[in-house]
Amino acid sequence: MAQESSFDIVSKVDRQEVDNAVNQAAKEVRQRFDFKGTDTTVAWSGEAVAIESSTEERVKAALDVLESKLVRRGVDLKALEAGEPKLSGKRWHIVCAIQQGISADNARKVAKLIRDEGPKSVKAQVQGDELRVSSKSRDDLQAVQALVRAADFDFAVQFANYR
Repeated sequence: MAQESSFDIVSKVDRQEVDNAVNQAAKEVRQRFDFKGTDTTVAWSGEAVAIESSTEERVKAALDVLESKLVRRGVDLKALEAGEPKLSGKRWHIVCAIQQGISADNARKVAKLIRDEGPKSVKAQVQGDELRVSSKSRDDLQAVQALVRAADFDFAVQFANYR
């Protein structure tokens, strides 16, 4: 009897890479000429990234700088949930949350996709904030990975624990 192989579908972001991107964006905002005199900041605020500036255009430009740094460091932008610019007193704010884990609804969507369009020998089960996919055939598991990569979900997916 062949041994069953499996892998996990997760949605995790390397916190250190995000931290490096935030630090690089903050440094670039401090040094760039078009941000001089706008008092623009990019910094951590708890588990989210807070961007502040004196004008709406500069706060949006600072968000673009942060996004470019995240892409350069290999962080999927689907994991960044940026809010709308809000005026608070005389300053504009954007709060960007970093999404971690797959919600139960999203895990069910992925499992349904695998059941409907994937190979029949593949089983998918939700385990907390990740999805375990198992089959006796490694080729079927690779086909499921290609299927999930091709699907355009509104959250970042990675594959872990391939055994």
